[in-house]
Amino acid sequence: MRFFNNAGPSVPGQHYMIDPLARLDLPEVLAMIEQQRYFVLHAPRQTGKTTSLLALVEHLNQQGGYHALYVNIEAAQTARQDVARGMRAITTQIAENAAHNLDQPQMEAWCQEILEQVSGDRALNALLARWARASD
Repeated sequence: MRFFNNAGPSVPGQHYMIDPLARLDLPEVLAMIEQQRYFVLHAPRQTGKTTSLLALVEHLNQQGGYHALYVNIEAAQTARQDVARGMRAITTQIAENAAHNLDQPQMEAWCQEILEQVSGDRALNALLARWARASD
């Protein structure tokens, strides 16, 4: 039985919802991604931002040209001024999500290796660079 969701991302088939990609200007977003440009998805709470981003990630991964990953890095908030601890939280979350959602199990080992070898403020860049070098 479907219902209206008012907490967290909506799930097709479980929640009443409109197509989350229809809420974005998908051609414009895809053009910005192709141009390696940044974009911001800004809207009030509970309006479908996360649901739209998750749908975009799925769309990009189905196209096969990217390894797109949604990562919630709120855990780093508790680190406050401790950069090394914050980067550990962020890189670990990226590695775990890549391992589970993109079948990239090597990410977790790379993350641990990088966290042991480089300073905290360089860990994120090192992990993403290593992933990019290994990616087709």
